[in-house]
Amino acid sequence: MLTHAYGVDSPTSPFRPLDIERRDPGPRDVVIDIAYCGVCHSDIHTARAEWGRVTYPIVPGHEITGIVAQVGAAVTKVKPGDRVGVGCMVDSCGTCDYCQSGMEQFCDNGVWTYNSRTPDGVTQGGYAQAITVQEHFVMTLPDAIPLDAGAPLLCAGVTTYSPLKHWGVGPGMEVAIIGLGGLGHVGVQMAAALGAEVSVISQTRSKQADGLAFGAAHYYATSEEGTLKRLAGRFDVILSTISSGDDYTAYINCLTKTGAIINVGLPATPLGLYVRALSPRRTLQGSLIGGCAETQEMLDFCATHSVRPRIELIGADDITDAYDKVVQSQVRYRYVIDANTIGRR
Repeated sequence: MLTHAYGVDSPTSPFRPLDIERRDPGPRDVVIDIAYCGVCHSDIHTARAEWGRVTYPIVPGHEITGIVAQVGAAVTKVKPGDRVGVGCMVDSCGTCDYCQSGMEQFCDNGVWTYNSRTPDGVTQGGYAQAITVQEHFVMTLPDAIPLDAGAPLLCAGVTTYSPLKHWGVGPGMEVAIIGLGGLGHVGVQMAAALGAEVSVISQTRSKQADGLAFGAAHYYATSEEGTLKRLAGRFDVILSTISSGDDYTAYINCLTKTGAIINVGLPATPLGLYVRALSPRRTLQGSLIGGCAETQEMLDFCATHSVRPRIELIGADDITDAYDKVVQSQVRYRYVIDANTIGRR
């Protein structure tokens, strides 16, 4: 089953139109006509081979929304015409302890939406017109969430929601979000909706008005001398969404004595860290998206609490330029590709 897509042939080549093959649906498969796909920084890291081995040509994209076109005979979760979403994974073993406990993202045999080797070949992502996905990994998109603005929730949404829920963020807690980009602007909304008092820590005050509009009570700029020293010992939880290898010591010192800092930005270079800053009982933790049940929980939460990514719609021919602008922090705040433009030649 061929579908039009956009991909790259090397770490430095521009995006170009190409046709890719999707498998015909099996009994538990769902075929989705893609409407929109977000542009995640992970797409850029992968397409540019900054995270390791890549099989080219590659079609990135794991923030997918669309309409169910066809279902296998055994599918019960969705039906043709349903509004759905697909995130960073399209399959897993289903039997390991992680899968059985709803943490498919940690499965050693998990299949990522793109650049994963499977018996059917290498997976290709959502910069395309259609995709075939195992039923379990298809999420129902609530009617209150638009297809275009909902796309980034399938990665940026669950990536920020999962660690905030894990650490019990809620009323009476002070939470800081480092960085107000594609992840950060969603994280601010999530933390505020959970009831926390939220602060944004950014390099400059250029996004201050937006940060406060997203639900932050306070906004701090690290370019102003002494900012982090004045915040020492303040926050219960800090969520770092930046992808640069900044010195984490100063940020860790902004935690309470039992606070936690969670990195979801996945820098491509090592972090600087003075380990003693973790004393007396501070936690430095990573986090990786969320399982299928938690992703659906997140979508329902966003529908109820009006959490919406702020997006800029682009056409397929704009992807190469959009990548450069994301790296330069020039997007406000997530590019989303209109899949209707992918079929144009």
